[in-house]
Amino acid sequence: MQYTLKLNDRQHTVDVDPDTPLLWVIRDNLGLTGTKFGCGIAQCGACTVHVGGQPVRSCSYPVSAVGTQSVRTIENLQDHPVQQAWIEQDVPQCGYCQSGMIMAAVALLEANPNPAPDDIDRQISNICRCGTYNRVRSAILAAARRA
Repeated sequence: MQYTLKLNDRQHTVDVDPDTPLLWVIRDNLGLTGTKFGCGIAQCGACTVHVGGQPVRSCSYPVSAVGTQSVRTIENLQDHPVQQAWIEQDVPQCGYCQSGMIMAAVALLEANPNPAPDDIDRQISNICRCGTYNRVRSAILAAARRA
């Protein structure tokens, strides 16, 4: 079935099964590899993208559910304050989960520009195998201060 997606401010038409996870459409059909596959069951958050401005776990989000909503991936965040804070706070170690973690952090700050540490702990449920959660929290708070 054909779907027209607005991805990163550009229209794309793909011919895929309606149940195809958005992650695989983004990676395999559209060639954007910044969004990562982690667990495949919407638990780890490595695949987080924004659909209609909301963070979603794209590994379990069917392309048919996108409808007319726009999709934003890590490739659409050029020099975002969260990315700068990530660098300054030395957040990544292996880096695998970072694109999903950054997308979750951006969504949090767009919804709540001045989060408390408890807000971050409640809202950011992404899993980092390296355990950089304290640096993630510091980076989000630093990005909030910039805005």
